[in-house]
Amino acid sequence: MSKIDLTSSEWCNLVFEGKNKNFGAYVMRQSSPSRHRKAMIIITIIAIIAFSVPTLIKIITPKKDDVKITEVTALSKLPPAEKKDDNVVKKLDTPPPALKSSIKFTAPVIKKDSEVSEEDEIKSQDELIKNTAAISIADIKGTDELNGKDIADIQAISNEPSKEEPEKVFTYVEQPPAFPGGEAELAKYLKENIKYPQEAREVGIQGKVYVSFIVGRDGNITDIKVIRPLHYACDKEALRVVKTMPRWTPGKQNGNNVTVQFTLPISFQLR
Repeated sequence: MSKIDLTSSEWCNLVFEGKNKNFGAYVMRQSSPSRHRKAMIIITIIAIIAFSVPTLIKIITPKKDDVKITEVTALSKLPPAEKKDDNVVKKLDTPPPALKSSIKFTAPVIKKDSEVSEEDEIKSQDELIKNTAAISIADIKGTDELNGKDIADIQAISNEPSKEEPEKVFTYVEQPPAFPGGEAELAKYLKENIKYPQEAREVGIQGKVYVSFIVGRDGNITDIKVIRPLHYACDKEALRVVKTMPRWTPGKQNGNNVTVQFTLPISFQLR
């Protein structure tokens, strides 16, 4: 038997010999070779495009820096806020009773000039200004009629300034301090400003540098230091970037701005 081409019109006529050729199957059989060719061409074009797209994207896309920031913040979990019981009534300390006393008037005594000592003489205005003696409320003369004691307690007035207590630094607060714009802006800031040190890159140093600093009540960053080093070059770069940060949003405790100790891990990772 000679080789038969199943896609030829002779084969189609042979199959439909003696049959109704006006039927739709005959028309479809006649046009099936052209449809198959078109389908194969379209599938081949789509496959070529699909395999070429990744290569084109790789060629067009520029290379990015090797620095990859994976973690930007770490802060210990805050303890649950204490619940205040409104039913508890605090006892107020009873104020001390008012001091009931009267100052007795000492009648003036008339003496001769020869009997008056220098200490009893009335001092002039200039002498009073130049006097360096400590002023005390004990200069008032009088007694308590009930107890018969001097009502003036000797309390010299001191001009020394009072020493202010050092400002408290919190570790846990209700609302921790934050970088302007939140964690997303902090990650963006670190990615754009950190420069991977060449010394660390050459020896393949990777890891995290933990930097500690204090965020004041005004949002300023102070007392910046490395608490867990990685490599001297990476430590130096982490300190430089933290020092250039803008003012933070301060932390809050009971609705008031407070000073907070903050720890920031900065990642150095090679691709």
